[in-house]
Amino acid sequence: MAQPAVAPSPEDLVRRPDYLRLIALAGVLGVPVSLAAFGFLAAIHQLEHWAWETLPHALTGGNPWWWPVPLLLVAGLAVGAVVRFLPGHGGHVPADGMGAGVCPPVELPGVLLAAFASLPLGAVLGPEAPLMALGSGLAAWVAGGLGMGQRRATVIGVSGAAAAIATVFGSPVVAAILLMEMVQLSGLALSLVILPCLMAAGIGAVVFTGLGAWTGLPIAHLSLPLPPGAIRPDPADLLWSVPIALVAALGVRWVHGLARAVAPAVAARPLTRTPLAALAVAACACAYALLTGRDPAEVASSGQQTLAAVAAAPQSWTTAALVLLLLTKGLGYALSLASLRGGPVFPAICLGGVLGVLAAPLPGLGLVGGLAAGMAAATVAALPAPVSATVLVLLLLGGYAVGMAPVVLVAVVVAFVAEHIFTNGLNRDPLPDSR
Repeated sequence: MAQPAVAPSPEDLVRRPDYLRLIALAGVLGVPVSLAAFGFLAAIHQLEHWAWETLPHALTGGNPWWWPVPLLLVAGLAVGAVVRFLPGHGGHVPADGMGAGVCPPVELPGVLLAAFASLPLGAVLGPEAPLMALGSGLAAWVAGGLGMGQRRATVIGVSGAAAAIATVFGSPVVAAILLMEMVQLSGLALSLVILPCLMAAGIGAVVFTGLGAWTGLPIAHLSLPLPPGAIRPDPADLLWSVPIALVAALGVRWVHGLARAVAPAVAARPLTRTPLAALAVAACACAYALLTGRDPAEVASSGQQTLAAVAAAPQSWTTAALVLLLLTKGLGYALSLASLRGGPVFPAICLGGVLGVLAAPLPGLGLVGGLAAGMAAATVAALPAPVSATVLVLLLLGGYAVGMAPVVLVAVVVAFVAEHIFTNGLNRDPLPDSR
């Protein structure tokens, strides 16, 4: 009986000239991929600023409660047309996850058009999935031009995705870990992609940072404006992180379950049902604005700016406003996952952060502990990559990362376990004997 092939170890691979050439190519491709990612994010930022600030102030003198309706109607019509008529249907449906596969170059125009229609106009999604498609699609196009075989082309495509995603998470470490976790789940040998991913993500992040300083364009990435300080967790922080993680896991499971239930109906008739779903997202933002008197943009879009504002000045929101923000943005998130195009991570982090702020008054918890537990649990529930979720939230916590690390770890483990048990039930088979 033939023995299964064993993937070569990194120690063995680095002694092979063809693998060294693969690492060098991944590093070289990190430059154009980061340039493309910078252009993509700059364009998204400028379009979002124009759609939610410049245009409404020019037409109405402010940002009225009904403003999301025309924007998301345009988004729904455009995405529906892309899904119906262009190759690749505008990329994978966000309800299915991050879409870690390499994007075929022929599908890349549709992916970008759908992202430009969704993200600046109010889809409750982040830019991470289109960025990964952009990086992997460009790298795959180069690999195809060089006549590479399928396996090498896949490694280069994954490296391109790592270079692109490093630009938005604020750290190449998160990008590399995320891609490696997702690749391991897909069955590709981790030893093949680990060094090319690290090389591409590192070079891409350096180029992206330099472009930001050179152009002066405000390209935002995930960040949390917490005041400097140091907090040591106590037993109350760890105890409260468990129920917070359970609530976050249940909430994200409900959101993704609703999205997966709605997505097939939208996909069956994209020209008519995508605009209807987008209008439902707009209704969530309008309801929030009418009931709270606040900006509807706090519900629409990825939640990056909303989370920063809530973390910086939680006293500016009443408890009722935070609860309404959690409910309306959660529903808008589910509908966006089912119908529009983007990534699932940013809104999940925002919703987890809002939940943490709501939990902060609990005895012995506080704002930073609540944020740490809520963001960690919601992130790992939306993105089944526990190491990536842990590193990402610790980076967001900045100076509080060391003190809050136990809270983040407990919340990640509890939410990851709970989400999978909620979804699939218990598997009572014994662990295989490794002897």
